[in-house]
Amino acid sequence: MQAIVCADRNWGIGKNGELLVHIPEDMRRFRAATLGKTVIVGRKTLSTFPGGRPLAKRTNIILSGFGGLEIDGAQVVSSVGEALRRVEGLPAGDVFVIGGQQVYKEFLPYCTRAYVTRLNAAFNADRFFPALDRSKEWRLAERSSLRRYGEFEFYYETFEKI
Repeated sequence: MQAIVCADRNWGIGKNGELLVHIPEDMRRFRAATLGKTVIVGRKTLSTFPGGRPLAKRTNIILSGFGGLEIDGAQVVSSVGEALRRVEGLPAGDVFVIGGQQVYKEFLPYCTRAYVTRLNAAFNADRFFPALDRSKEWRLAERSSLRRYGEFEFYYETFEKI
């Protein structure tokens, strides 16, 4: 299992239910990485997707505390354990945790790799990803050269669990 996220310098990932920035190159990277794969996402984060709908051409597993919730095009689970059972036997590279804050926190212990688009700026975020660069369990394995989109500078970083 792996995580994919866009985070600022302070590991902020969102504000008021929205992403901090929209970078088309990063969105294409996310799409290419997750297409045809299984994604695990929280119900609140799902509601921020276009139309509040599951992502097309992916197996969507939605983590929700609301029992009996049904979402067309998705498998709804009520616990981390249930989600883990649903992906059991799949190659680690075929499962992506895609947010939000609580889902990242709960599933990161099961991830072996994290793909981070790291913004070279700090925003006034109210949602955060765990600070992998301060964790003894993770190491930075790769970092791209500095990229730009408009006023935004960013790197692509790959962290691996030690």
